[in-house]
Amino acid sequence: MIKNGRDLSAVKKAVEKLKGEMIDVKVNLGRNKFVSYEGVLTSVYSSLFTVSPSREFKGKTSFSYAELMCGNVRIRPHLKSQSNK
Repeated sequence: MIKNGRDLSAVKKAVEKLKGEMIDVKVNLGRNKFVSYEGVLTSVYSSLFTVSPSREFKGKTSFSYAELMCGNVRIRPHLKSQSNK
């Protein structure tokens, strides 16, 4: 189900702003199963975007904007650990 208050153009613009940056990705696999990883948002296309994982990852790395709008995929800028400062 698509969440209210979000339109496709706003989601695309938000994703485009993150291009080339390190992001955290959380994918809902269903039945309360989630996969999380970090990577670089490498490409943004008209109907999908791709993420290049920073570590070995055997899973889906390209996602549609509809998956973001439905909440099946969540992305956010990578938060660096406070211990590095």
